[in-house]
Amino acid sequence: MKYEEFIENHTKGHIMQTSLWAKLKSNWQHEVITVTDDNGSIKGVMSILINHLPIIPYTMMYSPRGPVCDVHDRDTLAKLVAGAKEIAKKYKAFVLKIDPDVESSDEEFISIMKELGFKLKDGGKNFEGIQPRYVFRLDIKDKTEDEVFAIFHNKTRYNVRVALKNGVEVRLGQRSDLKRFHEIMLETGLRDEFVIRDLEYFQRMYDVMAPENLRLYCAYHNGEMIAGTIALYYGDKVWYLYGASSNASRNVMPNYLLQWEMIKWAIEKKCAIYDFRGVSGDISEDNPLYGLYRFKKGFNGKFTEFVGEFELEFNPLLAKIIDKASHLFIELRRKLFVLKGKR
Repeated sequence: MKYEEFIENHTKGHIMQTSLWAKLKSNWQHEVITVTDDNGSIKGVMSILINHLPIIPYTMMYSPRGPVCDVHDRDTLAKLVAGAKEIAKKYKAFVLKIDPDVESSDEEFISIMKELGFKLKDGGKNFEGIQPRYVFRLDIKDKTEDEVFAIFHNKTRYNVRVALKNGVEVRLGQRSDLKRFHEIMLETGLRDEFVIRDLEYFQRMYDVMAPENLRLYCAYHNGEMIAGTIALYYGDKVWYLYGASSNASRNVMPNYLLQWEMIKWAIEKKCAIYDFRGVSGDISEDNPLYGLYRFKKGFNGKFTEFVGEFELEFNPLLAKIIDKASHLFIELRRKLFVLKGKR
């Protein structure tokens, strides 16, 4: 499809804007808006997921990491928004949420979106949004493995070598390995107090995206799988999406070797960016999430802040009520998950 080719080759292209992601989110409906020039060439795309709310007859529309276009082309952005408004009428949506691949310093884009009726949500410093607002991104364009490895901090290079010296072996996992990966994810979620998805979600992700766009990496020590990661590839980027490590054998540094293997895949695919995904924006050492920041910082990527979430409200009162309720629900679910796991 033409819009898929456009996304794949655009600098703002993202796997979450593709039909692959829509297939993964099979419990959501899916619409795509395209804007073309006078010659029929695509200028902009916005893939929208539509989620039906329980009980009440309304939907939420969400365009993850959309839109994909020249983010300073006001005319194209306006046409994409006009298309979204028509879809909102069709599905009786109360809001459209977007969290574009645009850095927070881009005042021109922010100004355009506000002119088009969007509100920029007050984002927190941790993981309050649907997608992470703060990430590390490693520039690997036209670089060799040796050149990229040399970018890492000394301690990170040392820890990669520690894993190799201690006999940690990283293998590409198969669908059958997802069960053990999920067990380690449960262990990780309870340790770090975050809710994880069920096994069926990871299996569906594997079925939709592997092997071309997804790899499951499994780290073994003394014959036992002790850690694992899931990486996604699309266009000129590889994303580290999920990671899990057991409480045992963490001293042999499997997570460092797993990252290096995923980065090598990105180099092999001639990508421009390896994205480590979310970290906290609060980089004080007393933040409980500081360890995650320190780990990813060691690979010497660029600490990147996106603009965050924009909302175009079609029913402001309902949007306000549901936003408050959803935050309460998410926190309650997290607490119940941790409480249940520690019994």
